[in-house]
Amino acid sequence: MQLFDAHCHLQDERLAASLDAMLQRAAVAGVAGWMCCGSAEADWSAVLAVAEKFPAVRSSLGLHPWYVGTRAVGWLDRLRALLTAHPRAGVGEIGLDHALENANLVEQEQAFLEQFALSIEMRRPASVHCRRAFGRLVELLPRFPPHPAGFVIHSYSGAAELVASLVKLGAYFSFSGSITRSGNRRGHAALRAVPADRLLIETDAPDLPPVVAGQPLDGPNEPANLIHVLRTAAVLRGVSEADLAAQTWANVQRLFQG
Repeated sequence: MQLFDAHCHLQDERLAASLDAMLQRAAVAGVAGWMCCGSAEADWSAVLAVAEKFPAVRSSLGLHPWYVGTRAVGWLDRLRALLTAHPRAGVGEIGLDHALENANLVEQEQAFLEQFALSIEMRRPASVHCRRAFGRLVELLPRFPPHPAGFVIHSYSGAAELVASLVKLGAYFSFSGSITRSGNRRGHAALRAVPADRLLIETDAPDLPPVVAGQPLDGPNEPANLIHVLRTAAVLRGVSEADLAAQTWANVQRLFQG
């Protein structure tokens, strides 16, 4: 059984000191690949360094909506240059966050549109953050042509009723440890609504630790915990863990092109 962690932040300082051991534990748990996503200009080089050290780690570079205010002059040109130099890198984490306090939504939206357009132009898969902004996301995405590489909405928290519309726009959907919470009925319904060929799983490590035996796991979340997401997702969809692992692995290979 092979699992792929479709969204994590292995460059995070909470993980960096013990990353070798952490990825070994993940491998024992069946995790054979990772998509490591950058959040701001300050961590792009660290993301690339992790991917260079560990061949099974894929990289993605982007400006997260939380860090739009930190961008420097010429940031988009720098992003383009790094993507050109690293042809297997994706674009992300990018997106919209309407739950963020004191957010400049105009700048947030501009940064998202510029990066999503870049991902289409360069034919790179995009990793999208969306929190309490799904209505706006559905309004913005039709501005673009069909994405030639595809995009994934990570840690999907939207309604099940939106899944069909987002599928038509080309979306994949990744689910995190939030679905292991017994009270997350919205997430459970959405997970069941996603077509099998658009489903991914992730840890979002070091955040969003899963709930196991009724308690959130202590400490920073790590990729080995992906097995708990798989188990919950398999139960909710009424399939075997092995079949769901095979399906999500195939989806990842299609989206991230191996």
